[in-house]
Amino acid sequence: MMDKVERFQAALSEEGRYRLLIDAITDYAIFMLDPGGRVVSWNAGAERLKGYTQAEILGEHFSRFYTPEDLAAGLPQRALDTAAREGRSEAEGWRVRKDGTRFWANVVIDPIREPDGLILGFAKVTRDLSERLHAEADLKQSEEEFRLLVQSVTDYAIYMLDPQGIVTNWNAGAERIKGYTPSEIIGDHFSRFYTEEDRANGLPAVSISTATRDGRFENEGWRVRKDGTRFWASVVIDAVYAPDGTIIGFAKVTRDITERRAAQRELDQAREALFQSQKVEAIGQLTGGVAHDFNNLLMIIMGGLELALKRPDDASRVGALLENAMEAARRGVGLTKRMLAFARRQELEVQRVDIPDLVRGMADLLRRSLGPSIAIEMRFALALPPVWADANQIEAALLNVIVNARDAMPDGGTIIIAAQPATVAETDPLAPGRYVRLAVTDSGEGMDARTLARATEPFFTTKGVGKGTGLGLSMVHGLAEQLKGRMTISSQKAQGTTVEIWLPAAPAAVVEAPSPPEQPAAPPPPRPMCILAVDDDGLVLMNTEMMLEELGHQVIAAASAAQALEHLRREAVDLVITDQAMPRMTGAQLADVMAAEWPGLPVILATGYAELPDGVGAGMPILSKPFTLDDLSAAITAVAPATATEDKG
Repeated sequence: MMDKVERFQAALSEEGRYRLLIDAITDYAIFMLDPGGRVVSWNAGAERLKGYTQAEILGEHFSRFYTPEDLAAGLPQRALDTAAREGRSEAEGWRVRKDGTRFWANVVIDPIREPDGLILGFAKVTRDLSERLHAEADLKQSEEEFRLLVQSVTDYAIYMLDPQGIVTNWNAGAERIKGYTPSEIIGDHFSRFYTEEDRANGLPAVSISTATRDGRFENEGWRVRKDGTRFWASVVIDAVYAPDGTIIGFAKVTRDITERRAAQRELDQAREALFQSQKVEAIGQLTGGVAHDFNNLLMIIMGGLELALKRPDDASRVGALLENAMEAARRGVGLTKRMLAFARRQELEVQRVDIPDLVRGMADLLRRSLGPSIAIEMRFALALPPVWADANQIEAALLNVIVNARDAMPDGGTIIIAAQPATVAETDPLAPGRYVRLAVTDSGEGMDARTLARATEPFFTTKGVGKGTGLGLSMVHGLAEQLKGRMTISSQKAQGTTVEIWLPAAPAAVVEAPSPPEQPAAPPPPRPMCILAVDDDGLVLMNTEMMLEELGHQVIAAASAAQALEHLRREAVDLVITDQAMPRMTGAQLADVMAAEWPGLPVILATGYAELPDGVGAGMPILSKPFTLDDLSAAITAVAPATATEDKG
């Protein structure tokens, strides 16, 4: 009992408490050396790390923990000398356990001195850092493998920028794509890869500021190689963060996609050519119906005029006949404009399109083209959102589908054009969001499973030779995909076919309450002018001359551009109205000559085409044929302020 009390009291002494503390530490080897380097104390941590028991190691020299290489180099004694001289020795290196295995150690040796400075021995603390060393080695290996990976990539320029945009490293792909060696470009600002226009617009600074703000910047554009040539690049800049969240630089990846862009442009041109060929095919298939309708209109006009000529004195009867002829002519004008608008070439122009308005606008053309044996029904959901599409291409696609439906109903039937809103979920192959499902359903003969499976294949057709190219549904399918939508077909033999075109709904537009429009004062009719009318068609020229005279103007008629120039060189006029499509010299070319010889002379260009080629008649007033007296008067009034306002004297 007394032994336990004595031990407890000893433990309560200061020296005993330190002893208990040191013996309790197992992660560190803590032991004492005498001045000669022999072990005089040994804790549990030393036994665990080095493998020796206290009985085995006390009295032994501490050099036995060192590798043969360190022993040969005299490292144990140097460590003691350093500690004695400088008051501390610290190092890392390999140490040897009892079983001969090695571990990476952090070693600290502190001298223990008497008050007079005499060294009594050394305190030695050793920590096993093998795991940290292995982790550092693994990290170093990983970094080296990543460096080799980045350096081996030759299809992408991958490099780092500092926070100011200075290039700090450079891979083989960057050298191949941009032409600079690492020694030529490291240390320079990355803006040298941009075109002069982009540098003037501040694009390099915008890209860095965007990556700083959002963590990422991505775009495509022209970049410049060392030799000055340009390439179309896909560029991604990602911010690189330190552990504390501060930006330490940017990772920049550039890919040369010039060939891909060129291939895409060729594909777009091929699609445009296919689109135009399909419009021509569709128009060709509709020609019979349109020609029939025009013959009806011409019968009304010709028959009415003939009867009016036979009874010129019967005012009431002649008036009714002429009004009937005018109405037929107006219907013909509307049909012609619709056909021309459908047939014209133009670039893809994606915009908000109201499907019900678009279809209703085509209704007249469709009914006249399909004939009386086919009925058309329209079923549109209320509050249907607009779609994001190209109106002309949707018209062409719809017309192709309806022509196919017509051909599937040789004995007549019903075509239903419907549109419903639809929502696509995450699980659908389409991008999630709101869509409009435009459907055309016919009551025709339908398709069997084998035909249905091939319906969208290019050049596949069930029609006879010369009755179709087999490209219609293929074009519609391509258009739907181009607009980020899809086309589906459902059909059964003898039960008809439904073709659905899914189109993405346009984002909601912010609509401001419109302010009441100001009612402009009606412009006064232009004063009588001397007008030169030019047209190579004698009947049209005579009609134009009579209309101008009806409006109170003096008219000079010319049957060609050459005659018009002769008149202008003999006498002055206030205004020129010229046809565009004339032999030898077009109306636009005539206008260019007049602008050079008679600057300021106003010219109105009359044309029966839906649109003129790019650059032709740019900035000139256009008068669409056929035109009425009101159309002609409005065109003259629009340019009248630019004409002389005083009579010529």
